[in-house]
Amino acid sequence: MDFSEKELLGQIDAARLPRHVAIIMDGNGRWAKLRGFKDRTRGHRAGIEAVRAATRTAAQLHLAALTLYAFSEENWSRPKYEISLLMSLLKRFLKEEIPELMENNIRLVASGRIHRLPPDCLKQLEETKTITAGNTGLILNLALSYGGRAEITDALAAILEESEQGKIKPQDISEELVSRHLYQPGLPDPDLIIRTSGEYRTSNFLLWQGAYAEYYFTDVLWPDFNKTVFLQALLDFQKRERRFGGIG
Repeated sequence: MDFSEKELLGQIDAARLPRHVAIIMDGNGRWAKLRGFKDRTRGHRAGIEAVRAATRTAAQLHLAALTLYAFSEENWSRPKYEISLLMSLLKRFLKEEIPELMENNIRLVASGRIHRLPPDCLKQLEETKTITAGNTGLILNLALSYGGRAEITDALAAILEESEQGKIKPQDISEELVSRHLYQPGLPDPDLIIRTSGEYRTSNFLLWQGAYAEYYFTDVLWPDFNKTVFLQALLDFQKRERRFGGIG
């Protein structure tokens, strides 16, 4: 741990930490290009360590949940070789990280249309979820084949199906009802959403849950995201006054 990291940790106010942090992990391709790699997938490989750093930091600070935007619904349109590599990296990560997830009391869950994942990836995802299901610390939520609009669409479809079965009446429909039909209804809404790589877009991420989230944008490319950058985002969050539409 270097001095700057120690200094940042010393400034953290545990009482003002977000319960749930979500991260749009962006910049893998640009990271590879800037380093002269012709294959942008080198950035995806490098990004794995940033995932570990973010997860370890969230667990160390006793956050309730960390959501990582790992693969979007739109990402299926990428070249087949890149998708194949991403799925291979995902499968390996899910298997190799089990010891660390268990050691740090982290429970793995997933959000998205995960049925679209290749069978071997889906099998490993379910296995890792099962193994870590009893853990009581940080909830690590991987957004896989995820899209905010898709999530809301799927929630409405489920509500409509229950309505046709007579379980729901029109007057029962509320924000709370919609929230209960989202992919991970047990998670609190994110307090802080971080986006790397200097882009200023939500990219179809947690459109419902992020209604009152604070956003933190950093020019750091995802493979360079580390504990120091995470702590800087958390310290910035602590300075903000959250009014939720009120006057404070």
